Amino acid sequence: MNTFKKYFIIALGLIMISCEDVIDVDLDTAEPKLMIDASIDWQKNTIGSEQKIRLSMTTAYYNQEFPKVSGANVIVSNSTNTVFNFIENPGTGEYVCTNFQPVIGEIYTLKVVVNGETYTATEKMMSVVKIEDNIDQNNEGGMTGDEVEITYYYQDGGSELNYYLYSNRIPQVAFPQYEVEDDDDTQGGLTPVYFSHEDLKSGDVVNIKLYGISKRYYEYFRKLLNASGNSGNPFSTTPTDVRGNIINQTNSGNFAYGYFRLSEVDVKDYTIQ
Repeated sequence: MNTFKKYFIIALGLIMISCEDVIDVDLDTAEPKLMIDASIDWQKNTIGSEQKIRLSMTTAYYNQEFPKVSGANVIVSNSTNTVFNFIENPGTGEYVCTNFQPVIGEIYTLKVVVNGETYTATEKMMSVVKIEDNIDQNNEGGMTGDEVEITYYYQDGGSELNYYLYSNRIPQVAFPQYEVEDDDDTQGGLTPVYFSHEDLKSGDVVNIKLYGISKRYYEYFRKLLNASGNSGNPFSTTPTDVRGNIINQTNSGNFAYGYFRLSEVDVKDYTIQ
Protein backbone atom coordinates (compact mmCIF):
# COMPACT_ATOMS: atom_id res chain seq x y z
CA MET A 1 0.00 0.00 0.00
CA ASN A 2 1.26 3.57 -0.71
CA THR A 3 2.08 4.50 2.89
CA PHE A 4 4.41 7.32 3.91
CA LYS A 5 5.94 7.11 0.45
CA LYS A 6 7.91 10.33 0.61
CA TYR A 7 10.00 9.31 3.60
CA PHE A 8 10.65 5.82 2.27
CA ILE A 9 11.99 7.22 -1.01
CA ILE A 10 14.33 9.58 0.86
CA ALA A 11 15.65 6.77 3.05
CA LEU A 12 16.06 4.41 0.11
CA GLY A 13 17.89 7.10 -1.85
CA LEU A 14 20.41 7.59 0.94
CA ILE A 15 21.05 3.85 1.06
CA MET A 16 21.63 3.68 -2.69
CA ILE A 17 24.04 6.62 -2.61
CA SER A 18 26.17 5.02 0.08
CA CYS A 19 26.23 1.50 -1.43
CA GLU A 20 27.54 0.19 -4.72
CA ASP A 21 25.18 -2.79 -4.79
CA VAL A 22 21.52 -2.36 -5.62
CA ILE A 23 19.29 -3.48 -2.76
CA ASP A 24 15.94 -5.03 -3.60
CA VAL A 25 13.40 -4.44 -0.85
CA ASP A 26 10.52 -6.91 -0.61
CA LEU A 27 7.45 -5.22 0.80
CA ASP A 28 4.28 -6.88 1.99
CA THR A 29 1.18 -5.75 0.12
CA ALA A 30 -1.87 -5.21 2.29
CA GLU A 31 -5.31 -6.26 1.13
CA PRO A 32 -6.61 -3.61 -1.32
CA LYS A 33 -9.15 -1.17 0.10
CA LEU A 34 -11.78 0.90 -1.64
CA MET A 35 -11.06 4.64 -1.76
CA ILE A 36 -14.04 6.98 -2.13
CA ASP A 37 -13.30 10.58 -3.08
CA ALA A 38 -16.70 12.15 -2.47
CA SER A 39 -15.99 15.88 -2.19
CA ILE A 40 -19.00 17.94 -3.26
CA ASP A 41 -17.79 21.50 -3.89
CA TRP A 42 -20.23 24.32 -4.62
CA GLN A 43 -18.30 27.30 -5.94
CA LYS A 44 -19.85 30.64 -5.04
CA ASN A 45 -21.91 32.30 -7.78
CA THR A 46 -22.37 29.06 -9.71
CA ILE A 47 -25.28 26.61 -9.93
CA GLY A 48 -23.20 23.72 -8.58
CA SER A 49 -25.28 21.17 -10.51
CA GLU A 50 -22.31 19.18 -11.88
CA GLN A 51 -20.49 17.13 -9.28
CA LYS A 52 -18.07 14.17 -9.38
CA ILE A 53 -17.29 11.22 -7.12
CA ARG A 54 -14.23 9.05 -7.80
CA LEU A 55 -13.72 5.42 -6.82
CA SER A 56 -10.38 3.61 -6.82
CA MET A 57 -8.48 0.94 -4.91
CA THR A 58 -5.30 1.08 -2.86
CA THR A 59 -2.42 -0.67 -4.54
CA ALA A 60 1.07 -2.12 -4.08
CA TYR A 61 3.79 0.29 -2.99
CA TYR A 62 5.68 0.45 -6.28
CA ASN A 63 2.61 0.93 -8.47
CA GLN A 64 2.33 4.48 -9.80
CA GLU A 65 -1.44 4.49 -10.34
CA PHE A 66 -4.43 3.53 -8.26
CA PRO A 67 -6.78 1.03 -10.02
CA LYS A 68 -10.09 2.62 -11.01
CA VAL A 69 -13.33 1.06 -9.77
CA SER A 70 -16.05 0.66 -12.37
CA GLY A 71 -19.56 -0.73 -12.25
CA ALA A 72 -20.61 0.82 -8.95
CA ASN A 73 -24.03 2.26 -8.12
CA VAL A 74 -23.48 5.74 -6.65
CA ILE A 75 -26.25 8.00 -5.39
CA VAL A 76 -26.63 10.98 -3.08
CA SER A 77 -29.97 11.85 -1.49
CA ASN A 78 -31.14 14.82 0.59
CA SER A 79 -33.47 15.11 3.58
CA THR A 80 -36.56 15.11 1.35
CA ASN A 81 -35.42 11.84 -0.30
CA THR A 82 -34.60 13.53 -3.59
CA VAL A 83 -32.10 11.20 -5.26
CA PHE A 84 -29.16 12.38 -7.37
CA ASN A 85 -27.63 9.67 -9.53
CA PHE A 86 -23.90 9.67 -10.27
CA ILE A 87 -23.22 7.90 -13.58
CA GLU A 88 -19.77 6.60 -14.47
CA ASN A 89 -17.82 7.84 -17.44
CA PRO A 90 -17.15 4.29 -18.70
CA GLY A 91 -13.93 2.76 -17.46
CA THR A 92 -12.73 5.85 -15.56
CA GLY A 93 -13.95 5.25 -12.02
CA GLU A 94 -15.33 8.81 -12.21
CA TYR A 95 -19.05 9.13 -11.48
CA VAL A 96 -20.80 12.33 -12.57
CA CYS A 97 -24.09 13.97 -11.61
CA THR A 98 -25.38 16.88 -13.74
CA ASN A 99 -28.52 17.82 -11.78
CA PHE A 100 -27.25 18.07 -8.20
CA GLN A 101 -29.02 20.64 -6.00
CA PRO A 102 -26.67 22.17 -3.39
CA VAL A 103 -28.37 23.81 -0.39
CA ILE A 104 -26.47 25.31 2.53
CA GLY A 105 -27.34 23.50 5.77
CA GLU A 106 -28.99 20.59 3.98
CA ILE A 107 -28.21 17.04 5.14
CA TYR A 108 -27.10 14.63 2.40
CA THR A 109 -26.52 10.89 2.41
CA LEU A 110 -24.07 9.08 0.16
CA LYS A 111 -24.66 5.47 -0.89
CA VAL A 112 -22.15 3.43 -2.87
CA VAL A 113 -22.90 -0.17 -3.83
CA VAL A 114 -19.98 -2.08 -5.32
CA ASN A 115 -18.89 -5.71 -5.36
CA GLY A 116 -21.94 -6.72 -3.34
CA GLU A 117 -21.21 -4.34 -0.45
CA THR A 118 -22.92 -1.09 0.54
CA TYR A 119 -21.06 1.98 1.85
CA THR A 120 -22.88 5.00 3.30
CA ALA A 121 -22.09 8.39 4.84
CA THR A 122 -24.10 11.40 5.98
CA GLU A 123 -22.91 15.01 6.10
CA LYS A 124 -24.20 18.61 6.07
CA MET A 125 -23.34 21.14 3.37
CA MET A 126 -21.27 23.91 4.97
CA SER A 127 -21.20 27.56 3.94
CA VAL A 128 -18.15 29.78 3.60
CA VAL A 129 -17.45 33.51 3.59
CA LYS A 130 -15.81 35.19 0.61
CA ILE A 131 -12.13 35.87 0.03
CA GLU A 132 -11.58 39.64 0.25
CA ASP A 133 -10.41 41.48 -2.87
CA ASN A 134 -7.26 42.96 -1.32
CA ILE A 135 -4.26 40.62 -1.47
CA ASP A 136 -0.86 41.76 -0.19
CA GLN A 137 2.47 40.66 -1.69
CA ASN A 138 5.81 40.62 0.14
CA ASN A 139 8.92 39.73 -1.83
CA GLU A 140 10.93 39.20 1.36
CA GLY A 141 8.57 36.79 3.09
CA GLY A 142 8.45 33.16 4.14
CA MET A 143 10.31 31.56 7.03
CA THR A 144 13.72 32.67 5.76
CA GLY A 145 12.74 36.09 4.46
CA ASP A 146 13.76 35.38 0.87
CA GLU A 147 10.52 34.02 -0.61
CA VAL A 148 7.61 35.66 -2.41
CA GLU A 149 4.72 35.66 0.05
CA ILE A 150 1.11 36.64 -0.40
CA THR A 151 -1.48 37.38 2.27
CA TYR A 152 -5.17 37.10 1.55
CA TYR A 153 -8.06 37.71 3.94
CA TYR A 154 -11.57 36.65 4.81
CA GLN A 155 -14.07 38.08 7.29
CA ASP A 156 -14.93 35.33 9.77
CA GLY A 157 -18.56 35.02 10.82
CA GLY A 158 -18.84 35.78 14.52
CA SER A 159 -22.02 33.94 15.44
CA GLU A 160 -20.59 30.42 15.77
CA LEU A 161 -17.41 28.36 15.66
CA ASN A 162 -16.33 27.92 12.04
CA TYR A 163 -13.88 25.61 10.33
CA TYR A 164 -12.01 26.26 7.10
CA LEU A 165 -9.94 24.42 4.51
CA TYR A 166 -7.35 26.46 2.57
CA SER A 167 -6.05 25.34 -0.84
CA ASN A 168 -3.20 27.14 -2.64
CA ARG A 169 -2.00 25.92 -6.02
CA ILE A 170 0.97 27.20 -8.04
CA PRO A 171 2.47 26.12 -11.41
CA GLN A 172 5.65 24.74 -9.83
CA VAL A 173 3.91 22.10 -7.69
CA ALA A 174 1.76 19.25 -9.01
CA PHE A 175 -0.69 19.30 -6.10
CA PRO A 176 -2.37 22.11 -4.13
CA GLN A 177 -0.96 22.88 -0.69
CA TYR A 178 -3.65 22.40 1.97
CA GLU A 179 -4.20 23.66 5.49
CA VAL A 180 -7.15 23.56 7.90
CA GLU A 181 -8.03 26.19 10.48
CA ASP A 182 -10.70 27.04 13.02
CA ASP A 183 -11.66 30.50 14.28
CA ASP A 184 -10.87 30.00 17.97
CA ASP A 185 -8.48 32.96 17.88
CA THR A 186 -10.14 35.00 15.12
CA GLN A 187 -13.83 34.78 15.99
CA GLY A 188 -15.64 37.50 14.03
CA GLY A 189 -12.42 39.13 12.85
CA LEU A 190 -10.68 39.80 9.56
CA THR A 191 -8.51 36.70 9.17
CA PRO A 192 -5.22 36.69 7.23
CA VAL A 193 -3.92 33.61 5.39
CA TYR A 194 -0.22 33.53 4.48
CA PHE A 195 1.25 31.56 1.57
CA SER A 196 4.79 31.58 0.23
CA HIS A 197 7.05 29.45 -1.97
CA GLU A 198 10.71 29.76 -2.85
CA ASP A 199 10.08 29.30 -6.59
CA LEU A 200 7.32 31.86 -7.04
CA LYS A 201 8.17 34.56 -9.59
CA SER A 202 6.54 37.45 -11.40
CA GLY A 203 3.73 36.31 -13.67
CA ASP A 204 2.94 33.12 -11.78
CA VAL A 205 -0.73 32.62 -10.90
CA VAL A 206 -1.68 31.42 -7.43
CA ASN A 207 -5.05 29.67 -7.37
CA ILE A 208 -6.65 30.27 -3.95
CA LYS A 209 -9.62 28.33 -2.61
CA LEU A 210 -11.42 28.76 0.72
CA TYR A 211 -13.80 25.98 1.82
CA GLY A 212 -16.30 25.83 4.64
CA ILE A 213 -16.00 22.47 6.42
CA SER A 214 -17.54 20.66 9.38
CA LYS A 215 -15.76 20.12 12.69
CA ARG A 216 -15.53 16.40 12.03
CA TYR A 217 -13.90 16.93 8.63
CA TYR A 218 -11.52 19.45 10.21
CA GLU A 219 -10.40 16.81 12.72
CA TYR A 220 -10.12 14.15 9.98
CA PHE A 221 -8.02 16.37 7.76
CA ARG A 222 -5.64 17.30 10.56
CA LYS A 223 -4.99 13.60 11.07
CA LEU A 224 -4.37 13.22 7.34
CA LEU A 225 -1.81 16.02 7.37
CA ASN A 226 -0.04 14.54 10.38
CA ALA A 227 0.02 11.06 8.83
CA SER A 228 1.51 12.41 5.60
CA GLY A 229 4.24 14.34 7.39
CA ASN A 230 2.37 17.67 7.45
CA SER A 231 3.64 18.38 3.93
CA GLY A 232 0.48 20.24 2.93
CA ASN A 233 -0.45 17.49 0.47
CA PRO A 234 -2.18 14.65 2.34
CA PHE A 235 -3.14 12.89 -0.89
CA SER A 236 0.38 11.93 -1.98
CA THR A 237 0.19 8.80 0.19
CA THR A 238 -2.49 6.63 1.74
CA PRO A 239 -2.36 6.97 5.54
CA THR A 240 -3.22 3.54 6.91
CA ASP A 241 -5.10 4.45 10.08
CA VAL A 242 -6.99 7.59 9.05
CA ARG A 243 -10.63 6.74 8.41
CA GLY A 244 -13.37 9.13 7.38
CA ASN A 245 -17.13 9.08 7.81
CA ILE A 246 -17.86 6.35 5.25
CA ILE A 247 -19.21 3.10 6.75
CA ASN A 248 -19.44 -0.33 5.14
CA GLN A 249 -22.95 -1.43 6.07
CA THR A 250 -22.42 -4.95 4.71
CA ASN A 251 -19.05 -5.81 6.26
CA SER A 252 -17.71 -3.40 8.87
CA GLY A 253 -14.27 -5.02 8.73
CA ASN A 254 -13.86 -4.11 5.07
CA PHE A 255 -13.81 -0.36 5.57
CA ALA A 256 -13.19 2.24 2.84
CA TYR A 257 -10.82 5.18 2.85
CA GLY A 258 -12.12 8.65 2.08
CA TYR A 259 -14.65 11.17 3.28
CA PHE A 260 -18.05 12.42 2.14
CA ARG A 261 -17.73 16.22 2.34
CA LEU A 262 -20.03 19.00 1.09
CA SER A 263 -18.62 22.52 1.02
CA GLU A 264 -19.32 25.93 -0.38
CA VAL A 265 -16.04 27.25 -1.77
CA ASP A 266 -14.78 30.68 -2.82
CA VAL A 267 -12.10 30.86 -5.51
CA LYS A 268 -9.68 33.62 -6.48
CA ASP A 269 -6.61 33.82 -8.70
CA TYR A 270 -3.73 36.15 -7.87
CA THR A 271 -0.93 36.98 -10.32
CA ILE A 272 2.49 37.52 -8.74
CA GLN A 273 3.76 41.05 -9.46
